[in-house]
Amino acid sequence: MSTRKKLKELVAAKRGVIVPGAFNALSARVIADLGFEAIYVTGAGVTNMWFGMPDQGFMGLAEIAEHTARIRDAVEVPLLVDADTGFGNALNVYHTVRTLERAGADCIQLEDQVAPKRCGHFAGKDVISTEEAVSKIKAAADARRDPDFLIMARTDAAAVHGFEAAVERAQQFAEAGADILFVEAVTSAAEIRALPQRLATPQLMNMVIGGKTPIFNADELGQLGFGIVLYANAALQGAVMGMQKALTVLRDEKQVLESSGLVTPFAERQRLVGKPEWDALEKRYV
Repeated sequence: MSTRKKLKELVAAKRGVIVPGAFNALSARVIADLGFEAIYVTGAGVTNMWFGMPDQGFMGLAEIAEHTARIRDAVEVPLLVDADTGFGNALNVYHTVRTLERAGADCIQLEDQVAPKRCGHFAGKDVISTEEAVSKIKAAADARRDPDFLIMARTDAAAVHGFEAAVERAQQFAEAGADILFVEAVTSAAEIRALPQRLATPQLMNMVIGGKTPIFNADELGQLGFGIVLYANAALQGAVMGMQKALTVLRDEKQVLESSGLVTPFAERQRLVGKPEWDALEKRYV
């Protein structure tokens, strides 16, 4: 089964499958190695880890396409790719879909913020008109070459126009061709519970650690009817804390040992990057 067909099945099951975010090929390998069934290529994570900058629209199509291609080469699980606003108008969205589909994405996420966009859990967001947002979703649906390639439509309207307006937008996105709906930054448990009752199209619920949305257990979200439970930057936040802990010990104690429990063992690091497979391949050609 192709990764796109597999993702379609995962989403349609509405069982709250946990999808962690990857910010590079190694983080994707760690996620896949731990048995997660799909990976989200996170724009915030790429921006934070690649540029050392906040998620405020600094990433472009070239950067996310390159990361997608590298991650696609590294893992064999479905990839949902964050394409921010599509990097322009409806025509830019059309080009973005073609580019990311070619790079190996199985699903593209598009949002309705004005440019430059910002993290969905930052203050100061604004959204484009419903009509323009719908036209961009239509362009995305028309652009895909593979009918199994999925379009995920995100709305940030809840923070600007309220929950009801966000639900209305999401429904219009579904009618325009979106396969997955993503109502971002809802702020109450009641709103989370209401979404699967209000929208029939499979949905993603974003669990931002430290963000505006209450954290729900993924099993409960699956029981409510959400298809995907996104933890876009759990790996990133864990990696940053791990670096801080290990480097603090190095700074203060002047050494770090493998036995410290602060670092991945050398052999495990080599396993994760596939060194045994590369060694076997090298022997074939010598």
